[in-house]
Amino acid sequence: MRVIHRYLGFFLTGIMAVYALSGIVLIFRDSDTFKKEVVIEKKIANNLSEKELPKAIGIKKLKIIKEENGVYYFKEGTYSINTGIASYSKKELPYILDKLTHFHKAKSGDPLYFFNIFFGLALLFFVISAFWMFMPGTSIFKKGLLFALGGFVLAIILLFV
Repeated sequence: MRVIHRYLGFFLTGIMAVYALSGIVLIFRDSDTFKKEVVIEKKIANNLSEKELPKAIGIKKLKIIKEENGVYYFKEGTYSINTGIASYSKKELPYILDKLTHFHKAKSGDPLYFFNIFFGLALLFFVISAFWMFMPGTSIFKKGLLFALGGFVLAIILLFV
């Protein structure tokens, strides 16, 4: 058990670092921390209604402030009804951080979702195999059980806070 625990731990150090960093970045997903402003100008369909525009440019909570001379004005930018040109700004993570967070948030439709399942199972293996690292009855094993109990209690408390 120790050998498998050791080499699986070494093997997964890279992915654990990715999950640690992307997890920290994801904590700030509701703010603009780490994000940079990107100006986007693209041609979309002409004559879109106020209800069709948010889906066409990918801004979910888009609200039209005003319409003037065939142009919709909204907080992020503008859309010309006649030409179909949308010009707006968006806050995005830098390329590397964006890739890290998308890997962390993978869904079953993503190409490498099975790797996230493997990683989750590997972490579960670490939890279980940790109890075979030391002989039961030794003082270090007993201390380990107390720390494990403390960690479990903390996790339960944090779930309900």
